[in-house]
Amino acid sequence: MPVTGPKKFNNIPFEYHKELEIEIENITNLGSGIGRHDSWVIMVPNVAVGERVRCRIFRNHSNYSEADLVEVLTPSPHRVKPLCPLFGICGGCQYQHIDYDMQLKLKRQQVKELLQKLAHVSVEVQSTVGMDQIYHYRSKLTPHFEKDAKNIGFLKLGNRFNIVDVEQCCIATRGINERLKTLRQEIRAKSFKKGGTLLLRDTGTEIVTDPTQIITQTIGDFKFQVYVGEFFQNNPHILKTFADYIIAEASGDSISDLIDAYCGVGVFGIYGHRKFQTITGIEINERAIDLARSNARINAVKNIQFIAGSAENIFSGKLPEARCAAIILDPPRKGCDALFLGQLATFSPKKIVYVSCSPDTQARDTKFLLEQGYRIDRVQPFDLFPQTRHIENVMTFSNYR
Repeated sequence: MPVTGPKKFNNIPFEYHKELEIEIENITNLGSGIGRHDSWVIMVPNVAVGERVRCRIFRNHSNYSEADLVEVLTPSPHRVKPLCPLFGICGGCQYQHIDYDMQLKLKRQQVKELLQKLAHVSVEVQSTVGMDQIYHYRSKLTPHFEKDAKNIGFLKLGNRFNIVDVEQCCIATRGINERLKTLRQEIRAKSFKKGGTLLLRDTGTEIVTDPTQIITQTIGDFKFQVYVGEFFQNNPHILKTFADYIIAEASGDSISDLIDAYCGVGVFGIYGHRKFQTITGIEINERAIDLARSNARINAVKNIQFIAGSAENIFSGKLPEARCAAIILDPPRKGCDALFLGQLATFSPKKIVYVSCSPDTQARDTKFLLEQGYRIDRVQPFDLFPQTRHIENVMTFSNYR
């Protein structure tokens, strides 16, 4: 790992390249282990809780240091042999060295700790919903390549520029890996002025590489058209379980109407349309809204409308009674912005189901919702991305004012 030039911090206790022995106390939601030397925090990748390790300092910050793992002195009983020979070099996976049951427990604990730290609330977090297929599950892959196309793969662990050459990816579907072999040959036969990013999506019947192509994805009995290059959950093995849970949380005896903010191509509203009298989907991407309307027709869903507009302006249109409405929030990684949250609080729906791929920004938004009188009913993590640090978390809030 490259050494970053020294920064002038007066209280840094260690020189660069200094080797230390520390015990790993915890794993952060970014996948790094936390250890301490005296009271100084040191972050180390590819470790497990309880391990004693030797590490080498390579970067200092004002209140902690980062280190490379040199040697595991006392391994955890949860340590396993990674399937991928590039694990620890490629930055794509963080947890292949930890057994799967412990991965699920880690993610549950990380959600709980983020809520405590950022929302200042201690709440029960349900056991992480996992899956049987923990390798070869990912139906979309986006390898990068450099100008000379010598390396085609993913960023090196701890590096924002260098690409590791990845011939096969252990978490991608087998179909994607087969197509990747020939695609790598095709790329290397061309010349480029600069590097780029490839796209491979497994539809279940073919591997598509054109981001502008429209494909059909299935969840349960429902079919959804989607552009290959735009967002659609890329773990088909758990998607039905995931959608079933979200709709069950949003529905209820006192709920007649559903509002789906950040609705994309209409997945949640269409999938759960039988549970509600009316459904309104809002989406800023007009191409996605066109497909959402098409998807409603394809699935013969009559009680749904889609509005092209930003989620921040969602409450300016005609909406159902707030006291009978549930809203599903599935924002991008940055979470909901202050304008949207303020409008949401004014509208004050009976129930909020907040779906997040970034539990830290979700925890930040949770603090606001609690201040507005909402109560947390349930916190349920899902493991859509085994072997990685990524967590999909669903929180249900109710308004009892």
